[in-house]
Amino acid sequence: MKTPMLEAVSLLLEKLLLVSNFRFFSSGAPGEDKARNSFPEINSFLRGDVLEVPRTHLTHYGIYLGDNHVAHMMPDILVALTDDKGLTQKVVSNKRLILGVIGRVASVRVDTVEDFAYGAKILVNHLDKSLNKKALLNEEVAQRAEELLGITTYSLLWNNCEHFVTYCRFGTAISPQADKFCENLKIIIRDQRSVLASAILGLASIVFLGLASYTTLPAIFIPFCLWMAG
Repeated sequence: MKTPMLEAVSLLLEKLLLVSNFRFFSSGAPGEDKARNSFPEINSFLRGDVLEVPRTHLTHYGIYLGDNHVAHMMPDILVALTDDKGLTQKVVSNKRLILGVIGRVASVRVDTVEDFAYGAKILVNHLDKSLNKKALLNEEVAQRAEELLGITTYSLLWNNCEHFVTYCRFGTAISPQADKFCENLKIIIRDQRSVLASAILGLASIVFLGLASYTTLPAIFIPFCLWMAG
């Protein structure tokens, strides 16, 4: 059971990851401006394969189900607002995606390979090598993905598209992307300059802005404690 402090820290980390990895001011659906001139050979995909495509600073993952269909987890605020599949099945727009991340709601949905790829180059089963894990049988992988179709909670750190495919492919939900972000953040927090900057800003907020000490002292002590622990 997470404590309120851990919940707050987790939420802050997720918002930092959101800010660092999404373009807030891009307009329209992500698929509307995609290039279609580098589309891969669908016939080479096998049911149960893990497909991955690059996004802005991130990699998106899905499970190929066959017949030009991919199951993948997408943040989407619309699935929390309506049951109309005619609306929710449309390609997820940037606004729906960002609000879904903030609202922690997503769906494991099925889209065509074209809509999943957005014209980007697709890598197949690349996680098998990068994680050095033995994959389950392809049919079992696909069945696991199909069992998870529908609305789900979403978390950039604890339950994202990479967690979804690694659970289906290897039986264990992990996300090297989220782990790498947390490691980089710890390096920044543990840096002496970050601790000093946090202390100066915290003290300045108390002295010059009149903020209560209980609201600013955590900004000093949390980085300090993490730095000492490291």
